[in-house]
Amino acid sequence: MSAALDHMIVFARDRDTSAAFLADMLGAPAPTRAGHFTQVVVDHGLTVDFMNTAERVAMQHYAFLVSDAQFDESFAKIIERQQPYWADPYRRRPNEVNRIGDGRLVYFEDPSGHFLEIRTRPSRV
Repeated sequence: MSAALDHMIVFARDRDTSAAFLADMLGAPAPTRAGHFTQVVVDHGLTVDFMNTAERVAMQHYAFLVSDAQFDESFAKIIERQQPYWADPYRRRPNEVNRIGDGRLVYFEDPSGHFLEIRTRPSRV
């Protein structure tokens, strides 16, 4: 039996700001409103559904597999915005891109403090 992830709910300080940030960083279509959510379609029908919360937003980690060209575009936006980024999830290697084999990955924060990752090769071996 196979299962496909349909959507995930991400709590945000401002759902529209976080959704617009993710869509821009990934080169995804503009976010749309759906009830309590602002949705970003990332691929294969998967939506990231941002929902406002008045509570403290607990940091979560979301990793996105992107093409080499998309990585270049997204990383250029990180540099242009002078946004902090790291080569590792422990934030011990600031201002570096991690190169694993022929792949690249980098970590950065979204407006609500979630820890995002873009990578050009799958994490599984």
